[in-house]
Amino acid sequence: MAEGARWSVRPEGSNWGEFGPDDQLGRLNLLTPQKVLEGVAEVKAGLSFCLSLPLDYPGGNKLNPRRHPPRLRSSIREGRPNYNFPFEHSEPGATDVVCDDAVTLFTQYSTQWDSLCHVGALFDADGDGEPEIRYYNGYRGGTDVPDPASQAVDGVHSRDETGARALGIEGMAAQGVQGRGVLVDLHHHFGETRRYVGLEDLRAVMAADGVAVEPGDMLCLHTGLAELILGMGREPDERIHDACAVLDGRDPALLDWIAESGIAVLIADNYAVEGLPSRAHPTPCASMPLHHHCLFKLGIHLGELWHLTPLARWLRANGRWRFLLTAPPLRLPGAVGSPATPIATV
Repeated sequence: MAEGARWSVRPEGSNWGEFGPDDQLGRLNLLTPQKVLEGVAEVKAGLSFCLSLPLDYPGGNKLNPRRHPPRLRSSIREGRPNYNFPFEHSEPGATDVVCDDAVTLFTQYSTQWDSLCHVGALFDADGDGEPEIRYYNGYRGGTDVPDPASQAVDGVHSRDETGARALGIEGMAAQGVQGRGVLVDLHHHFGETRRYVGLEDLRAVMAADGVAVEPGDMLCLHTGLAELILGMGREPDERIHDACAVLDGRDPALLDWIAESGIAVLIADNYAVEGLPSRAHPTPCASMPLHHHCLFKLGIHLGELWHLTPLARWLRANGRWRFLLTAPPLRLPGAVGSPATPIATV
């Protein structure tokens, strides 16, 4: 293993190194100027669709007990809440009134992107027989783990700059995340019944609707779960865990197709794109096989809990499946995920 190299052995079926030894963008490299032009060419009606849920949905923490709704609070000005604050208190005669706030935000609570440092694996990348914490393209896990109770340093928690933080969400934000989106409407064919969708199902739906996916496309899967969540009014019930279609991360044919398709990103309006818990499999193995395949092996960012139903209805009514998609995350250095407000333009 050469001095300074991150790996001498790469995972089977991975694309580590194919975009360069120091690549931090993964399949976003396929969002070329040509793909942006292809997306722009899909704009014919001039209509835009917001693909984000309100960021205080699903509501509560029934979907994930470790994630909580955002908490807004006022900043402080001259010892009092800086909300409906008349400037005349500090500048006699001023007529201005100002509001200024802050937010405590779980970055993956609602509509969001997974960065490439969201899920890694124990993998023997240096061939010494001992697995280490590794992420996409062999980046090591940092040894400086943020303390949730500690204060941030320079706006972010201190982490190993040469480790997982190199794959933070800010790289995705700087890249822009704009190009051609393609929607597959699983909800139209399977309804709200829980179904683990493998390659056979996916191909059948695409064939029935005449959907084609090309390298560099951003693939969106409409399952209907986000619409169901929206109807629960921030009080989700048990259906949130067992409704609507999910990808079967244990289907090797599906994983091979994802690798061979050349999709730039993979997006769904459900909780995790794949079904969790995954189907039983002999250990040792990844608990989240599709996350392992996409984030760790291939550098494919995952979008989750997007609100795709209004777009899906319009596309079906108009016999279309492609659109311009613009979906940057927050440019928050070192974050492992980010809220998003994606826009589809048709």
